[in-house]
Amino acid sequence: MAVHAHPDDESSKGAATMARYVGEGERVRVVTCTGGERGSILNPKLAHDAAILADMPAYRRREMAAAAEALGIEHVWLGFVDSGLPEGDPLPPLPDGCFALVPLEVSVEALVREVRTFRPHVMTTYNELGGYPHPDHIRCHEVSVAAYHAAADPDQFPDAGPAWEVSKLYYDVGFSIDRIRAISEAMHERGLVSPFDDWLERAARRPQRTVTTRVRCEEYFERRDEALRAHATQIDPEGFFFEVPRDVEREVWPVEEFELAHSRVPVEPPEEDLFAGLRRLVG
Repeated sequence: MAVHAHPDDESSKGAATMARYVGEGERVRVVTCTGGERGSILNPKLAHDAAILADMPAYRRREMAAAAEALGIEHVWLGFVDSGLPEGDPLPPLPDGCFALVPLEVSVEALVREVRTFRPHVMTTYNELGGYPHPDHIRCHEVSVAAYHAAADPDQFPDAGPAWEVSKLYYDVGFSIDRIRAISEAMHERGLVSPFDDWLERAARRPQRTVTTRVRCEEYFERRDEALRAHATQIDPEGFFFEVPRDVEREVWPVEEFELAHSRVPVEPPEEDLFAGLRRLVG
């Protein structure tokens, strides 16, 4: 089970890994906390599309359905409302009733219900920084970690179904400095301009996450790209996500990275499989 804040997050974070596990016969479910209602149109070609502007929530639901089909995953909406990304100095208050302001026990119970229904062995979500400081991403982290623990406790949310222990919880690591550097160097060797060139200095100044798990998934990059393009309002098909040639990416960085946050089974990082330590128990 992968828990994400908005539709499109699932396609830019760990998507090829999910497609790989689907291809191996695993059930994979994405839980999307909000409908992305307050998201901006980030694809310049659609910025003034009247049909989209008239009903952004419905358009994003259709995009999510197309992305789920591309990846082969199951999908559910948790049902909360996008908080939007506040801008300005000082920052404006968040909208009443948005996901980031819903009492934690309400959103945690909603996710616990999904966990106990689906009964996953592995969960993925964001780290405590949200991957980036969007209020919904930070709240998604808080809800996911709380639900990981609460789902296993029969005394918490007893009306949300029988208790279920998720064995492992991971954080997505989308743009580690090792990945950025490896791809940039490979592109320079080929006489290409890397989209990561201006990231390197900033990335070096940030605290580095501990990557515990690298999952090979290069055979599923096309599925990931198809899912990204399905989110047409959010992803420019000629933009950032597609600037690295796929043959370069497959050669120098054929993996997606994760950080093991909690485990109820013995583990020995580094790992090459999110189910490491589990297959002999549940296989």
